Amino acid sequence: QVQLVESGGDLVQPGGSLRLSCAAAGFTFRFYAMSWVRQAPGRELEWVSHIDFSGSSTDYSNSVKGRFTISRDNAKNMVYLQMNSLKPEDSAVYYCAKFYTPYRAPSRSIDEYTDRGQGTRVTVSS
Repeated sequence: QVQLVESGGDLVQPGGSLRLSCAAAGFTFRFYAMSWVRQAPGRELEWVSHIDFSGSSTDYSNSVKGRFTISRDNAKNMVYLQMNSLKPEDSAVYYCAKFYTPYRAPSRSIDEYTDRGQGTRVTVSS
């Protein structure tokens, strides 16, 4: 069964940085695109970024482009989100998510990511 475990969330001041990690198990990680999505209090789930199964293609929402970097290590079954220049509006629970089918190019549609972890909380506040 698919297991995704996020870590790295914390309280950080505006302008600070965090690196989120997601450990994957229970499926052939290197075959699947992965994404990071987030949910702020009282708001809907929001797609943040994705990376294709090989790690050669990435995409970002406009709200994080230029500040966040997604990466993966297929040898370690890990996906990461480096977050720089954090803003209060980045505060949310962040989830990593697995694309619904192997090899296919990922999309921005949250509905196509069928498994998520329990999330890690990021709070950006002074």
